[in-house]
Amino acid sequence: MNDLCIDVGWKSIFHYGEELCGDHVEIVDQGDNSSVIVLADGLGSGVKASILSTLTSKIISTMMSAGLSLDECVDTIAATLPICSTRGVAYSTFTIMHVIDSEHLELIQYDNPLVIMIRDGEIFDYPTKELSYDGKKIYSSQIKMKEGDIFIAMSDGCPHAGIGREFNFGWKREDIAAYMQCLAVVGHNAKTLATMLVDECYTLYGKKPGDDATACVLKI
Repeated sequence: MNDLCIDVGWKSIFHYGEELCGDHVEIVDQGDNSSVIVLADGLGSGVKASILSTLTSKIISTMMSAGLSLDECVDTIAATLPICSTRGVAYSTFTIMHVIDSEHLELIQYDNPLVIMIRDGEIFDYPTKELSYDGKKIYSSQIKMKEGDIFIAMSDGCPHAGIGREFNFGWKREDIAAYMQCLAVVGHNAKTLATMLVDECYTLYGKKPGDDATACVLKI
């Protein structure tokens, strides 16, 4: 353990015309300077997506905070979520940021855009290990944190922003990383960084988002 402090902030915007967000962020404090942060993105949008993402984030955060393994979490999610009759899949994508003793960060990522990491004002290419659980490709990373590190998790509504408008293929992850890199050096807190990212997505969607979009920022 050390004297590092963790600042977490997030913001979501809804799919245009929907009253509920299909993304959900759950934060569970484990005590002893450890916590589990889960960003889940339910299939589609609206009520069904909201239920899927809420179930996913709450199940994962509760199980992980209790010390259960990733295998058990994924198996439980697969067994709990209903099958989509249209697409034939039953899942909500998720990103897990597990802070351990304010010293290490365990990243577990399934089908969401990969977390962007900024260290010393530069985009940092952290190592990832590819795992397979019941045919699901999951990326795992172990990172020793240092003061000033910034981690940006997001749902796919962020890189989808601007498709067919400002950008042919959306706001690519590397472009989002460059945008956030410029903001990071100013010294904004986590909530402000997440808000500025999602507000930019809202603008790129022409203020009528075609998908739910969520950013969750962890600042050390």
